[in-house]
Amino acid sequence: MDITQTRFEVSKATLQDISAQVMKVDQPLLAGQVLLAIDCFSFTANNVTYATLGETLRYWNFFPSGDVAKGIIPVWGFADVLASCCASVHVGERFYGYYPMASHLVVEPANISVHGFVDATHHRKSLPKIYNQYTNTETDPLYRADAEGLQMLMRPLFTTSFLLADFFDENDNFGAEQLVLTSASSKTAIGTALLLQAGKLVQEKRTHLVGLTSSANKAFVESLGCYDQVQSYQELAELNPKAASAVIDFAGNGQLLSDVAQHLADKLTYVSLVGVSHWDNRQGLEPLSIVPKPELFFAPTQAEKRLRQWSTAGFYQRLASAWSQFEIFSRAWLNIETYVGNKEIEAVYQRVLAGKQSPDKGYILAFSKDALS
Repeated sequence: MDITQTRFEVSKATLQDISAQVMKVDQPLLAGQVLLAIDCFSFTANNVTYATLGETLRYWNFFPSGDVAKGIIPVWGFADVLASCCASVHVGERFYGYYPMASHLVVEPANISVHGFVDATHHRKSLPKIYNQYTNTETDPLYRADAEGLQMLMRPLFTTSFLLADFFDENDNFGAEQLVLTSASSKTAIGTALLLQAGKLVQEKRTHLVGLTSSANKAFVESLGCYDQVQSYQELAELNPKAASAVIDFAGNGQLLSDVAQHLADKLTYVSLVGVSHWDNRQGLEPLSIVPKPELFFAPTQAEKRLRQWSTAGFYQRLASAWSQFEIFSRAWLNIETYVGNKEIEAVYQRVLAGKQSPDKGYILAFSKDALS
């Protein structure tokens, strides 16, 4: 194996510090190993969350950089088998999955089936299984060749939405009559709201869904129609302080969460921490004295429970059914933009990190134009 690999490394201490490392990789594949060529991937605020919580939730451990001060951010995308020393995984097969922000990845497939495999590389064995699964596009019920961009962008976010909505449904919305979602323009929040609304129709629940967002994004969020009420952050006083309320916090802004909790006071029943859209304000979460104490929602925990209860086939059947409706919904408002090459990849990274992306846009990144042909 003699290839030139490109990978992006970021400073764990200063996320703005990112650089493309180009290096020769000439060691041969070992028995059982497979070389994947990653041709394109999405980049969203979800990936910033991976970096922000890299130490806490071990996201840095998936693709070690070899330098303890630097990390490689995980992304979701597609890759083709470039070389294989594994009899059951063949050159040319295409897999959707969790990849490094890099052009290549060596994996050790295990639990191989027509549906895909699990990477059994030693350092990944103790990490959440859902991130180690690679799905063969030939048998993937969610895959369409003409919708790869949408799948890269929205499938990982929607999977979190699916699991989060399931978690709240399982717990009867924690007794809430009013469910408040911060950073309501984020794609994960939108997916969650859509699923919660669908659940209300099926189960005749009367929970009032409120989306909190910036003034600039308020009109966009209202146009989606998946919230019962949309308020800007400056309009917190419009929240009903007399209704039992739960909060799903996608923003990660400690001051905002504190203000919401203060307004709802003893009517607050539950606070779920999901994303960190406002990653630079996350430090404000640490000293919060909110009652009840906010709890971190870790999607893989809910996923692994449902995989056991529903079986792998049952889990993905339910996800695929929900996804088909969300795909139709998202096509009406999501604009996908594609960027190619190291400089453009870095520019998009900085834009998303700074929170300057429009909520109706999604970014697909590729190392070369050939990957998009």
